[in-house]
Amino acid sequence: MLTLLKLLAASAAAGVLVALVVLPGIGGTGITAREAADGFMDMDVAEITRAPAEKTVVYDSKGKVIATFFDEYRENVQLEQISDNIKKAIVAIEDSRFYEHGALDLKGTIRALSRNATNGGTVEGGSTLTQQLAKNMLVNNTDSEEGYEAATEATLNRKLRELRLALHLEQTMSKDEILRDYLNIANFGAGAYGIQAAAKRYFNTTAAKLTLVQAATLAGITKNPYGYDPTLHPESALERRNTVLARMQQLGEITAEEAAEAHDQPLKLNEFHPKGGCEASSSPYFCNYVYNEMVNIFMGDAKPKDAKEKEELREKARKQLLRGGYQIHTTLDPKVQKAADQAVKYATEPTGWKVNVEAVVQPGTGKVLAISNSKKYGPGKGQTTINLAADEAHGGSVFGVDAGSTFKVFTLMEALDQGLPIRTSFSSPASTVVSGFPDCAYDYPPAVNGRLGGGSWPVANASDSESGTFNMKTGTWHSVNTFYAHLEKEVGVCEATEMATKFGMIRTNGQPLQPIPSQVLGVNPIDMVHLAAAYAGIAARGKYCAPNVITSAVGPDGKKVDLPETKCDQVVDEQVADATTMILEGVLTQGTARGLGIGRPAAAKTGTCENYSCAVFAGYTPNLAAATAYWDFRGGHAHPVTGIYGATIPGPVWQRTMSAALSGVEVIDFKAPVKDFGDVKEIPVPDVKGKPVGEAEAILREAGFTTRVAGKQVRSNAPRGTVARVSPGRAEPGTTVTIYVSSGRGGGGGPGGGH
Repeated sequence: MLTLLKLLAASAAAGVLVALVVLPGIGGTGITAREAADGFMDMDVAEITRAPAEKTVVYDSKGKVIATFFDEYRENVQLEQISDNIKKAIVAIEDSRFYEHGALDLKGTIRALSRNATNGGTVEGGSTLTQQLAKNMLVNNTDSEEGYEAATEATLNRKLRELRLALHLEQTMSKDEILRDYLNIANFGAGAYGIQAAAKRYFNTTAAKLTLVQAATLAGITKNPYGYDPTLHPESALERRNTVLARMQQLGEITAEEAAEAHDQPLKLNEFHPKGGCEASSSPYFCNYVYNEMVNIFMGDAKPKDAKEKEELREKARKQLLRGGYQIHTTLDPKVQKAADQAVKYATEPTGWKVNVEAVVQPGTGKVLAISNSKKYGPGKGQTTINLAADEAHGGSVFGVDAGSTFKVFTLMEALDQGLPIRTSFSSPASTVVSGFPDCAYDYPPAVNGRLGGGSWPVANASDSESGTFNMKTGTWHSVNTFYAHLEKEVGVCEATEMATKFGMIRTNGQPLQPIPSQVLGVNPIDMVHLAAAYAGIAARGKYCAPNVITSAVGPDGKKVDLPETKCDQVVDEQVADATTMILEGVLTQGTARGLGIGRPAAAKTGTCENYSCAVFAGYTPNLAAATAYWDFRGGHAHPVTGIYGATIPGPVWQRTMSAALSGVEVIDFKAPVKDFGDVKEIPVPDVKGKPVGEAEAILREAGFTTRVAGKQVRSNAPRGTVARVSPGRAEPGTTVTIYVSSGRGGGGGPGGGH
């Protein structure tokens, strides 16, 4: 018996021989066999023997598959899960002496040398199955185009490395293990890699159930995956299949009768077309968020020095995800996702420029339960692959969408946290200029000397129906911009912005919010996932949890992926959050979202963006929070959605989503604040509906209220010219009550809608 050293030396020399056989032009380069063999034994091949690329599968919270990611459609199987038919067919046609030789087949080498010499070129390579496995491993091991070229180039060095790896495989694996790995890694054409994928792709069956005819067809493909692809070249594939059958008969693997019967059968394909990626997912935008989150996780804490290096790192992480065979379990709730999908599409044409997006988050955990978009996911006309509900880091647009008046809630919480009483009131005309804002420390452009904001701010209300004296309740219910400009001045623009930051709000590009006075009106570009998570933090009584979509990720070896720890912090006192909720409940009963309740305790805020660039709505119950936005995604400022308010389209979307998602779910009450927040002492406003305006004003003044008449009449069953309604229905004495005059049933405009 040869010693190991002699075996290695002989293998090295034989490796050079085969290299010269397969690559006859090498001899003319001046490279000698001895030179080519130098360093052969020093080649590092251990790191190459990793599992071939395998598809990654993504599951919802109930364990149902929602997406698969792959560069190569493959599903690895064990040898006992593979039909004997395909094992025998592959060995017969590719390497009939497989179980008799080592890494190299000297008989095959001599035969190849003879045929190549006779034909004056490379006709036969004499590669064993082990060598073919080695070559596939080298290709599979690379993560770049350069690496692929190095693994496939026609050079002596590449061939030697391939042979060195083949020798290593023969020393460390059994023949059955080598056959198994070859069957799992081989290219079977039509995008199918590995025998399990090939069985499904061509015959919609499994590797374990392959018949003799099917096995012979697949075994014939590997020599030329394109030329023998039966979906493209059926005649060539049929001829090649019969060649395999003849070889199996010649070797005694099948009888003449079996060969003849199989020979006469047609191909009988039953094609399966695998679809991977988010385009094939039933929840494509949630899938897209998960995809980007996993890529971010694989990139880790790397800090690339420039855009090129960042893209290289991202591409490496992307391939790790697509090729790694991970099992990823997510937070997606199919019931909630279905509710959101149906809601965003009910009022928005999916192929137009207008878009409706929504995100739903669970209070107390930050789990993202659904992400939806009215547009179909994909690269086609009228579709998009931009995750418009998400930030840039998760596939969204850097431009994001404004939050509108939904952002007022953070200034409200800052005021309550500082101890300002709810009865705090300001004279709030239709327009005003508020001066004296301080500038704030800020580390990003366009800050000047590290400071940003400050100065004076001209601000106007969203419609002429809003002016008078308002407190924290009425100013929030009716979304009075001028009231909030004064309130922000009182608590500090820097402090108000910091409160939003505590609740996870950042700009869509990942940079901090700009602490400018108009931030209270939501002019910073943000995304719906983070806005929903922020409102979920209020619902959880001030406990903010960063949005998260992945509960676990496991590799094919069973090793868990280290996921970022879900961070939850009590960012504001529970009582402050409870008081905020108490005020926001009134938005749905007495304010801009009146009529959008869902039959259970709920709180919300409407948002109309500057110059109608968008409309937004955010709200919650104790167990669910959602944020939705509507705009023209060509650019809201260039293409405004004039006349659309937060309560016009986004509000009903939120209402439909929450009603369906919470159907059958236990009703939970909010916690009422125990602390005294200096609430207003409200009394009922006298009912003056149907009375002449002058008489109504006298009654209201006698009751202790001031009055104003809205500039636009409203449709009502009250006689034309009389009082249709007043707002608010309850208020503190001294509050300005708005009188809406009836136009009768036939016409008239509304007071301006929700803001």
